[in-house]
Amino acid sequence: MKTINDTYLFKALDAFPYDIEETMEALNYALSYNDKNPIALGLMARVQGEILGEYEEAKEYFQEALGYDMHCIKLYPHYINVLLWNEDYAEAEKLIDFALTVKGTDKAVLHLKKAILFESKFEFKEALKCLKSAKKFTFNGSFMSDLAEEKNRIKGKMPKKKKIDKKEKKSTKFSKSAKKTRK
Repeated sequence: MKTINDTYLFKALDAFPYDIEETMEALNYALSYNDKNPIALGLMARVQGEILGEYEEAKEYFQEALGYDMHCIKLYPHYINVLLWNEDYAEAEKLIDFALTVKGTDKAVLHLKKAILFESKFEFKEALKCLKSAKKFTFNGSFMSDLAEEKNRIKGKMPKKKKIDKKEKKSTKFSKSAKKTRK
């Protein structure tokens, strides 16, 4: 550990999300030592978004954190969550597309977030395409299982194709052939 700031930051990270009081105390100390630490700002954003539901404030913290270090790759999935929860879909899509270009980001998770974005907009076919992309970047069985569950959930939301029973099919064929013979 380099500084006392790191000690408080690790305490805050360790306590989140189970002990919010300890998280906030340690986080406030960490930010008082270094108010430009992107990890600390990102954790404050998560508290605002995930715990308090203050999405606009969370967005401000995330923007500030990424302003100090846009290569802080652990922030992107959490920031995207806040944007999705706040229904800022255009902004979420831009952030996902940008995050996919940042070296070291978890591409599978980002493609999954994009699938969730499209699912939120009821664009189920696009969501399934994103899941297929996520699968390409998945390198463990657990996440692969998660993707399969996501796929099943999305497919379950897709409109069902009408099944034509055999009698209707025959009558449709008969009426089409009858029209042809009349001509």
